Amino acid sequence: MTTNTAPLALVAGGSSAAGTAVAAALVSAGLRVVTVGSDAGRIGAAAARTGGAVPLVCDLADPAAASALAETVHRDHGAVSGLIHLVGGWRGGRDLAAQTDADWDFLHRSVLTTLRNTTRAFYDDVAASPAGRIAIVSSTAVTAPTPGDANYATIKAAAETWVRALAAGLDPDAGPAAVVLVVKALVDDAMRAAAPNRKFPGFTDVTDLGQAVSELFSTPAAQLNGARIVLNQKASSDH
Repeated sequence: MTTNTAPLALVAGGSSAAGTAVAAALVSAGLRVVTVGSDAGRIGAAAARTGGAVPLVCDLADPAAASALAETVHRDHGAVSGLIHLVGGWRGGRDLAAQTDADWDFLHRSVLTTLRNTTRAFYDDVAASPAGRIAIVSSTAVTAPTPGDANYATIKAAAETWVRALAAGLDPDAGPAAVVLVVKALVDDAMRAAAPNRKFPGFTDVTDLGQAVSELFSTPAAQLNGARIVLNQKASSDH
């Protein structure tokens, strides 16, 4: 196990542009960072761009694999103080009829199942840490859904509910907090409808996201626990 006593953050979904930016921001802030992806090549390349994050491979949709990941992290790095869940994806269409069962299953597995598995594996760590933070990235679609993104918005809403449940079990006076960060992607409905399976890299301000996640660790837990924070619209933050 490492002798470095800096808080340890785990970034789930670290292969994406957002994952790379968040991991890099946390490394720059002095945290130890483990970044997790499902493909060894992609997560290795992403970690190499962060300035020091350690890459690990795991299918976070598999509860047994998530448990095994926790054992590996505890053995090699220690307890996790921060869990940043960025696993996601987009599926949608022009109208309600385009909301397919296959898309629902994909979103449920990618967004919600991975969130349940990772938080259940590391919740006790975060709850016991005076710097404990759990954060997910959600979407403005939750509060302004359309027929074309009904599947996506519903799954994201469920993920937000899960995080609020986690927050209810934490004691912010002792240090930990669970929070939802809301990002508005620069992608309109027409673009989504034209390419329902596309990830649209570059259409989210990942630099701003990285900074926002980094700042969670220096913000009092009582200000964060259970909050839903719309980035760049601080007046819209609420509990």
